[in-house]
Amino acid sequence: MPERAAPGRPLRVLALCLGNICRSPLAEALVRRELAAAGVPAVVDSAGTADWNVGRPADPRSREVAQRHGLDLGGRARQLTRQDVQAFDVILAMDAINAQDARALVAQAGGAAARVHLMREWDPQAPAADVPDPYYGGLEGFEDVYRMLERSAWGFAQAMSPPGP
Repeated sequence: MPERAAPGRPLRVLALCLGNICRSPLAEALVRRELAAAGVPAVVDSAGTADWNVGRPADPRSREVAQRHGLDLGGRARQLTRQDVQAFDVILAMDAINAQDARALVAQAGGAAARVHLMREWDPQAPAADVPDPYYGGLEGFEDVYRMLERSAWGFAQAMSPPGP
């Protein structure tokens, strides 16, 4: 379980997938929304482990699904950096391979690998399962991924919420 942010400082969360155009932009928007709804001050961003989409907007299918659900995916793809693993409190990886890549970078940067978690650790329907990459499928796959991420983002936000009285 990741630790909550220090008092007076927002929680810094990074959503991570391979190319930063399908899963992690959706996760970023959902985590931001759910943390805000839970009253958790946060800075949320996303990145990819690969560099081939750097500078591109989110996949049109991700943007369409997000728009259907009232979210905006306005960012541009970027690659995970050494500075990211030092700056963010929690890295939410979409799958085991992305988590492994992030942990390797954390180790190189001298940080604690425990900050890297699978996004679906907070999905009550499939704890710690991978979020499948919908890139080679149709719009329905993106909608399925949205639902997984929505459940996971809600669960994560609840876990990060301040303890009740």
